[in-house]
Amino acid sequence: MRVIAIDGPAGSGKSTVAKALAARLNLDYLDTGAMYRAVAFAVIQKQIKPSQIEEITEIAKSLDLELTEESCVVNGVDATTEIRGPEVTSLVSQVATMPEVRIEMVKRQRVWAETRNGGVMEGRDIGSVVFPDAMLKIYLTASEEVRAARRAAEVKEGDVATVAADIERRDAVDTQRAASPLVEAEDAIVVDTSEMTIEQAVEYVVGLMP
Repeated sequence: MRVIAIDGPAGSGKSTVAKALAARLNLDYLDTGAMYRAVAFAVIQKQIKPSQIEEITEIAKSLDLELTEESCVVNGVDATTEIRGPEVTSLVSQVATMPEVRIEMVKRQRVWAETRNGGVMEGRDIGSVVFPDAMLKIYLTASEEVRAARRAAEVKEGDVATVAADIERRDAVDTQRAASPLVEAEDAIVVDTSEMTIEQAVEYVVGLMP
């Protein structure tokens, strides 16, 4: 199975590089972070509180999710725009720390890859947890300043300082959570994209292919 794992923190260029890499290699692409955002969206839709862990776990297990590179449909509702909005963004870190939610999403991620005989998968625990035997593991990173500027341009709301503070908060949650924290897999290759264009990053990763 040809699985390429792209992990790293927010603003490191994961999504852009992973999409371009998948197209270059003619592989399917999966944004695993969008799956957790979909759960958060469903939680908001059902007006469930973050403290209601059992209810959130059930939402994750019963989630009807249709996720493609261009769209995200959650329980029959087009949530493509909403999963990137501030309400979901503020909740997704809490949802993603819940072990039972992660177990369910990891199960779905493995099924996704198995049915496609691989793919380019990006997230925060692909190389360390989801596919520890991935054929190539990349840990993308960038300076805090670059990451904040990229994310501010992406979300098109809030100044760089505000976005930087949110990224710092998200990093702390992701790296310190008990379930599948954001870490560099032991055999991952660290790629700093601070001074790379997308094309340069993709070419570099392609050059690392076994």
